Amino acid sequence: MTRILFVCLGNICRSPAAEAILKKQIKDAGLENDITVDSAGLLDYHEGERPDPRMRRHAALRGYVLDSRSRPLKTKDFLDFDRIIGMDHQNIEALHRLAPDAASQCKIQKMTDYDPARPQRYTHVPDPYYGESADFDHVLDILEDTCRELLKTLSAPPCSA
Repeated sequence: MTRILFVCLGNICRSPAAEAILKKQIKDAGLENDITVDSAGLLDYHEGERPDPRMRRHAALRGYVLDSRSRPLKTKDFLDFDRIIGMDHQNIEALHRLAPDAASQCKIQKMTDYDPARPQRYTHVPDPYYGESADFDHVLDILEDTCRELLKTLSAPPCSA
């Protein structure tokens, strides 16, 4: 069983959207018994909240259900998950600071590392929280592309510690 954890700052926009998108792609591929997906935030100030209503609305228009509840990242997550995928450079820096050991460091990746375009179109998944409606759609576009590419690579380990 491969276990994926998506991480963003508050776990109400980007990481729950990535979770829902990848879950749907996993289901469509018939891989529900092989891959589990979750999301978490670096901060706990939205703990227990549903994803941002704007993100839920935009995702629903594409057939995604964002039904998770925000939760903070825990040290135990570094042990429980095979890949821990941050949405931007600040998320990645924070994850590296929080990682308890070298094996955990090895699990950390940036979502845009899975951009299928070469050279990469995106350097990060922007936070749409303070943005306009189009920003939520842009994030979903990026996540659909990168999740599809991520799913193709799951048979190989992220790296060797």
